[in-house]
Amino acid sequence: MIFLNAPTFKKYFLPGLVFQSVVIAGGYGTGRELVEYFLNYGPLGGILGMLIITTVMWSVLLALTFEFSRKFRAYDYRTFFMKLLGPFWFVFEILYFILLFIVLGVIGSAAGALLRDNFGLPYITGVMIMLAAIGFLTFKGSGLIEKFLSSWSIVLYIVYGLFLIVAVVKFGPEIQKNFSTGIAHPKWPLGGFKYALYNMGIIPAVLFCVVHIEKRKEAITAGLLGGLIGILPGLLFFIAVVSHYPAVLPKEVPADYILRNFGFTALRILYLVVLIGTLVETGTGFIHAVNQRIQSALQTRGKKLPRWQRPVVALILLLIGLGLSTFGLIPLIAKGYGSVSWGFFIVYIIPLVTLGLYKIFKI
Repeated sequence: MIFLNAPTFKKYFLPGLVFQSVVIAGGYGTGRELVEYFLNYGPLGGILGMLIITTVMWSVLLALTFEFSRKFRAYDYRTFFMKLLGPFWFVFEILYFILLFIVLGVIGSAAGALLRDNFGLPYITGVMIMLAAIGFLTFKGSGLIEKFLSSWSIVLYIVYGLFLIVAVVKFGPEIQKNFSTGIAHPKWPLGGFKYALYNMGIIPAVLFCVVHIEKRKEAITAGLLGGLIGILPGLLFFIAVVSHYPAVLPKEVPADYILRNFGFTALRILYLVVLIGTLVETGTGFIHAVNQRIQSALQTRGKKLPRWQRPVVALILLLIGLGLSTFGLIPLIAKGYGSVSWGFFIVYIIPLVTLGLYKIFKI
């Protein structure tokens, strides 16, 4: 894919695709997250929360983040939050590691459950596959990570498109019926708000590719596009899942539940392969951000992070996250994500839209 190296692609589309790649496994790859924060508020309430709250918040906050990153040449979260919060930057790092371990627990639990339930493989096999892939990508560094995340996202869009087409063909009347009921529980804006917030905590995983952006217009455009790019696969999936509302609400992996009801074995296998890839994407993005942060700290001392140490960092973080995976997917998503969301609101969102805006336009 030659266009992946084109300057226009790297400026305007790459940041959004990387954002979507890192969001997906912790955000909607299994479908559990979309059920928890959107479908629980009804089909109409969910779609309103997704489009009016989450998409708008993502686009605006990504635009501001990319411009702040560009202006202050802050391409890792340590530098970014030192510029934004000064001596209190470490508060974000504490929250980031909490989110990182929750997400690694989610993807570890998901990988083990998917391979066990669908292919009869031992739980640890899924973890080992994920570990090997993440270790390889983190060893290779930013260049390969950019290409893998962006190209896999394109494959993912195709599969999600097929997912929606099959859902409409097989369950079109059910989808129409469930949307026409107009069910929208009163707190639907809160679901969209919390979902947008905890996913914005992945921002460190996106900053490394903002280096390609040179002008304010490019940063703002890339951010606005990023929100749309990030939400589109989730929107396609949500429409398909509505076909099985409310039976799908308690399912641990709604995506697998829906695919089984489709009756298309080939699509189910394809989706599972893509989903495993998204778990690798998200884990790689989160851990690469930590490596970039370590590299930034070492550079201030005139040192450099050896390449061989990058997969070692990945191994340590994944093993800690694996321990969290024993808590199960539903509790991790329902309790863990919800709690950390408010922390990001206080130490990232509020400072960005106040102090960050001031620094962008006045300094």
